[in-house]
Amino acid sequence: MLRPLYFDELQVGARWESRARTITEADVVNFACITGDFDPLHVDHEYARQTPFRKPIAHGLLGLSWMAGLSTTAPYVKTAAFVAIRDWRFLQPAYIGDTVHVVTEVTELTPRGRKRGQVIWRRKLVNQAGTVLQEGVLETLVETTPKTPND
Repeated sequence: MLRPLYFDELQVGARWESRARTITEADVVNFACITGDFDPLHVDHEYARQTPFRKPIAHGLLGLSWMAGLSTTAPYVKTAAFVAIRDWRFLQPAYIGDTVHVVTEVTELTPRGRKRGQVIWRRKLVNQAGTVLQEGVLETLVETTPKTPND
């Protein structure tokens, strides 16, 4: 079992790359069912063929969800709270068949009391060609290493 990192074990500039996953049509359809977003750009091949994308694209918020999920173990940290998404940008479409992963970098560390600290992360959702599809800044609170009775 992977041991989570604590706030005091993180360093500004540290980077991780997540495992990858391939986007399926079932992913897009299931997301449409969950959210109710059946925009033909996502689910209608004939309609999408007439757009600049030429084929269906995944929902932007589905990409944001992949970023959130794939980054949970790269790095695996002792998160106390997810605080904010800042300046998230949707740069390029994600297509069915793309394989995506997340690149994460610590950009700022600020202690917030004795038990946790604020971590500012830059995260990028990247496809198999190395194209950044989405990127932005996230803020979390991460627990510090627990003190032992002798500390």
